[in-house]
Amino acid sequence: MPSASRLADIAPFHVMELLTRAKQLEAQGRDIIHMEVGEPDFPTPQPIVDAAQRAIASGRMFYTPALGLPELREVISRFYVTRYGIEVPASRIVVTAGASGALALALACLVEPGSEWLLTDPGYPCNRHFIRAYEGVPIEMPVDSQSNFQPTTAHLDRYWTSRTRGALFASPANPTGTMLSALELETISATVRTRGGQLIVDEIYHGLTYEGAAPTAAAAGEDIFIVQSFSKYFQMTGWRLGWLVVPEPYVRDIEKLAQNLFISASTPAQYAALAAFAPETMEVLEARRNEFRQRRDFLAPALASLGFRLTAKPQGAFYIYADSGSLADDSEHFARQLLETAGVAATPGLDFGKHAPQQHLRFAYTTGINRLEEAVERIRQFLG
Repeated sequence: MPSASRLADIAPFHVMELLTRAKQLEAQGRDIIHMEVGEPDFPTPQPIVDAAQRAIASGRMFYTPALGLPELREVISRFYVTRYGIEVPASRIVVTAGASGALALALACLVEPGSEWLLTDPGYPCNRHFIRAYEGVPIEMPVDSQSNFQPTTAHLDRYWTSRTRGALFASPANPTGTMLSALELETISATVRTRGGQLIVDEIYHGLTYEGAAPTAAAAGEDIFIVQSFSKYFQMTGWRLGWLVVPEPYVRDIEKLAQNLFISASTPAQYAALAAFAPETMEVLEARRNEFRQRRDFLAPALASLGFRLTAKPQGAFYIYADSGSLADDSEHFARQLLETAGVAATPGLDFGKHAPQQHLRFAYTTGINRLEEAVERIRQFLG
């Protein structure tokens, strides 16, 4: 019996295949500088690890409620007050198995078979695959430097049809690191609302911003789903923990889905995350954010000096989406050559959509300044 027909529309995550090849080369003794995978290189802050160890030692490793530990939901609710000055009640916060779990719940709740959902191109590839997995139709809207690689109301006006159910956008965005302003979030949410659609905003890179704090879509209305994660700013990638801010009318349906799809998020990870918002943890996280900014401020001009064109200055996350069109005709082939010859792993635009992917590479500055300097020198030598 063949796989379901929807699988034909779900592409592999090409960056993971590139990572596999990079690991093979390392096993052969090659030194590879990793700039391909979007994962912080810092270890999880020690207060979070300590909280997990205390919880595990207590033996309280049972299922939690499907919506998450009540005390963690309360802590996240207080975080919205202290970080953004916004009241988001704990009743609307659902703790999930990573941001991927949050996306799975939101889209399982909202996507009707055949309904269209608007996304940006370039954008995070798994978003379109989540929609397709629930029998929806992802509609990718090309964005470029003219709109700072973010959607506008003009994009919504052009691509919204009678079949459109909603939109899923990210700020800061992967792969570009660009952000939506508070006014843009308000305008976009109002447009989606007026059209009777549902807006989902991915905010997993909040905290990792370098030109001022990112505004949250929670300020633009209580009817917006917001995806968040402990992976990026809080540096808990392997713990697989995130959260979803849910409009009140959908909370019960999300709870039923969570009960059935994964019962509850990881119990050790939830107890660990109670320490994620502690002052001593925040001190560590802010120091690391400053280091990410230093890396960005080195790498962006260094890439430009090599001939890459930077059409949008990354405001957040830890990526630079560089136009490599003047250096190579095919970024996928270029990325393979960089890996095999120079020992530098970067992600080709192929993963992020159909809008000029062949002329873009994504560089993740998730390694130290010394390694970034070495990577730039290797690329310089490779280019001759």
